[in-house]
Amino acid sequence: MKKVKSDEKSSSKSIKKKSIEKHIFEIISTHPNKSFSYKEIAKTLGLKDNGQKHTVMVCLTELKRMGMVNEIEHGVFKVVTKGGFVVGKVDMTQSGSAFIISPDTEEDVFISPSKMNQALHGDTVRVYVYPYKGKKRPEGEIVEILEAGKRQYVGTVEMSPNYIFVVPDGKQMPFDIFVPMRHAGDAQNGDKVIVKVIEMPKTGKNPIGEIVEVLGKPGDNEVEMHAILADYGLPYKFPEEVERAADFIKDDIIPSEIAKRRDMRHITTFTIDPADAKDFDDALSFSKLPNGHIEVGVHIADVSHYLQPGSIIDKEAVERATSVYLVDRTVPMLPERLSNFLCSLRPNEDKLTYSAVFELDEDANVINTWIGRTVTHSDRRFTYEEAQEVIETGNGDYKDEILTLHKLAQKLRADRFKHGAIAFDREEAKFEIDETGKPLRVYFKTQKESNQLIEEFMLLANKKVAEHIGKVKGRSKPKTFVYRIHDVPNPEKYDTFRRFVVKFGYYLQASNSKGISKELNQLLSDVKGKTEENLIETLAVRSMAKAKYSTENIGHYGLQFDYYTHFTSPIRRYPDVMVHRLLDMYDHGASSQDQESYEELCLQSSEMEIKASDAERASIKYKMVEFMVDKVGMEFDGIVSGVTDWGIYVEIKENKVEGMVSTRDLTDDSYIFDEDSYSLVGRNTGRRFTLGDEVRIRVLRTNLARKQLDYELIGVGGQEVSFEPAVNTGFSGKGSARTSREPHKSRSEGRKTERKSGSRKSGEKKAGKKSSSKRRR
Repeated sequence: MKKVKSDEKSSSKSIKKKSIEKHIFEIISTHPNKSFSYKEIAKTLGLKDNGQKHTVMVCLTELKRMGMVNEIEHGVFKVVTKGGFVVGKVDMTQSGSAFIISPDTEEDVFISPSKMNQALHGDTVRVYVYPYKGKKRPEGEIVEILEAGKRQYVGTVEMSPNYIFVVPDGKQMPFDIFVPMRHAGDAQNGDKVIVKVIEMPKTGKNPIGEIVEVLGKPGDNEVEMHAILADYGLPYKFPEEVERAADFIKDDIIPSEIAKRRDMRHITTFTIDPADAKDFDDALSFSKLPNGHIEVGVHIADVSHYLQPGSIIDKEAVERATSVYLVDRTVPMLPERLSNFLCSLRPNEDKLTYSAVFELDEDANVINTWIGRTVTHSDRRFTYEEAQEVIETGNGDYKDEILTLHKLAQKLRADRFKHGAIAFDREEAKFEIDETGKPLRVYFKTQKESNQLIEEFMLLANKKVAEHIGKVKGRSKPKTFVYRIHDVPNPEKYDTFRRFVVKFGYYLQASNSKGISKELNQLLSDVKGKTEENLIETLAVRSMAKAKYSTENIGHYGLQFDYYTHFTSPIRRYPDVMVHRLLDMYDHGASSQDQESYEELCLQSSEMEIKASDAERASIKYKMVEFMVDKVGMEFDGIVSGVTDWGIYVEIKENKVEGMVSTRDLTDDSYIFDEDSYSLVGRNTGRRFTLGDEVRIRVLRTNLARKQLDYELIGVGGQEVSFEPAVNTGFSGKGSARTSREPHKSRSEGRKTERKSGSRKSGEKKAGKKSSSKRRR
């Protein structure tokens, strides 16, 4: 028998003690409001003899020394620090690290590459959060993969005689994926494909995958748009059986159905939509009442009449949850037969609708509200431009109706802002593209009065529908309903924003939610037309909480509504379908529906909304890079829109196309990131680049595959800059030391090194940019 050395025994005991400590802390931290005696813990762990109980007491004493538990009385302990075990989803970064998004934590939990335990993006995992105090970012390790995500990625095939690697396009897979030849299908070298990870080797080598679809050759517009959708797990076509089911839906409106509804076909009704719209969710009706008041009907496509719960089309709609709007196309939630024909409120056709009808006085006060199912007939389709012309000139079809609705809408709008609604009117990037999808021009659309006319009546309908169910008298509990909620700003994020705007001479001092909204509106008004307008508006939006769907109503902070829902767009949003169904059930006397099942649907819709929004931004980014391909070498004026420890991001003034100036190209000095001042600072010269700086750049290179632009800095504040090596002045800036990160390096360069190391270097934090998934919600 081998004799065990004393130091080996000591090491073994140490490992065992650490393991027991971890189990003890798991027990205590899982129940933060409960206290435990050492005997209870020993019993829970199945430790019975006195020696084992003594070890438990030793471990508890050590946890107490570390500040992780308190001894509230002799031998009785309670957790006192944040930490413990949580369940969440993996949001992976290009460096191989990840953030865990969990409803159990206020902040996302950071996981280093060595603590990933083979988890990948989208996996649902159990995480041990290390104890932490104060404002320190929570960190942890993944201890169990509870449910694997889709694990599908878009990438480009690199083929050798005996093997294939797929080089992923996105930033959520940090490793090249090895594909055995038997799993390559018809893929050829250079093809863009969808690859599914089928195995994660425990040795830390590359994931093993199989190619599930060949998209085509990179650079083709159809291939690239499909790749963006696939990268976010979004479909770009309907299954054949769903299309067939839609084709079988009858399109006639039978008299018995009309008899169940309020018939409003005789009232003047019209739609106002974008010029390229094909699905018309909403229409407005207008009539003058004998008492001098105005009756305005907000009529919404009655999708729930055609979409039967549990049907194959309904299940597909639940999965999609939303339509997706890329630069050159709409990927609808519903098959075209429903979205563009049966449900769409097209002119000169009778349509089944769900309506909110308001009696308004001349000051836009709501005197009466009626909500229910209707049948309507649109007399005219207006584009926003056509309606705007009527507002501006006072002439055109239905001018009296449009001008009256415009006046009422402006009064509703003024009242919203008077009560603290925040005026985020962001410009929207649009592209003029040719028949091949190539962008010819970038331009930005701002909201005009015709947009506001529709917006205000849609907001009014959403608000009143939410009040109809949620606002109950006395102590009665409201029935289960779907709300669109928006929380108050996160104090830490808002403080960061508050400190940032000081550098532009703006001072925010309010601490309560009402004061913050008033202060923000004044700030947004003050920056109008100024160089820093877009930057400050962008950062203001990011300092806010993100709106989402929930059955638990907390109101909508941004709109300053106590009750708010989404009722007005069921063709393109599934929550609106749920709202219509619940309204109809409750109006027919149904009892409150199961909250848990509706909350799950709310969560699904919120998650899909984020994916759709990210895909839309990716398509815009791709088209912006594509737009700049033939502009390499050209010079532009710009503004610093982001600062990181690997470079500065610059947004071109004339078209808002953003690219990066890498620290590797700032050769005059060694630059460090000063997080407190959002600056990149020269260690020797003290030269400083910070958010909002006016600069001049030259387009250095474009990378369509990775949607990246590299700029070269040639001027700051109207002065040319030189990057001659600097003389050491002894300057010592505050912040992180400069790293050797090269985030714009192609994946094929240095791939052998990356495959051995199992990760690529990439920065984690960017001032003025997103650094965790919480900021995207």
